[in-house]
Amino acid sequence: MSTTAPELKRIHHVAYRCNDAKETVEWYERVLGMTYTTAFAEDKVPSTGEDDPYMHVFLDCGGGNVLAFFELPGQPAMGRDPNTPVWVQHLAFEVADEAALLAAKAHIEAQGIAVLGPTFHGVFRSIYFFDPNGHRVELACNIGTPEQYAELKRVAPLMLDEWSQTKRAPRHAEWLHKDPNA
Repeated sequence: MSTTAPELKRIHHVAYRCNDAKETVEWYERVLGMTYTTAFAEDKVPSTGEDDPYMHVFLDCGGGNVLAFFELPGQPAMGRDPNTPVWVQHLAFEVADEAALLAAKAHIEAQGIAVLGPTFHGVFRSIYFFDPNGHRVELACNIGTPEQYAELKRVAPLMLDEWSQTKRAPRHAEWLHKDPNA
């Protein structure tokens, strides 16, 4: 039997856990300008039938992208994987350009939120901060040229193969590490 991979249209939504649905919705509206669109609340999980009350909230991030959260009052307190560094798991959103990134940083800091960056990543710059649930959030703006993105696409398979063999950072795109503004 032959099968074909599905033709995906977009990410429908990405869901994370939150401590308090109302606080989370208000924070994402105030800090990042997202629009709260939908909520589902159930006492039983539709897919499994388990008795586990939840509130599932959805926020429009723009461009057809949706970020969702679950508040699970019947479950143990939220935690994070202690074996994964805090900088690894994060939500990243794109802003238009460096001016928008710096304006966002000023807005977020004015909310009393500590912001790290901007950080140079070769073809984009980012800032980082945490939401009220402890999720790390990144705002990024692309700064690369079409030629740089084409080169990254070209070397991606080479880098993955080398990484798979050595577990050390391949240097096929060494130019990425040279910040022209530094």
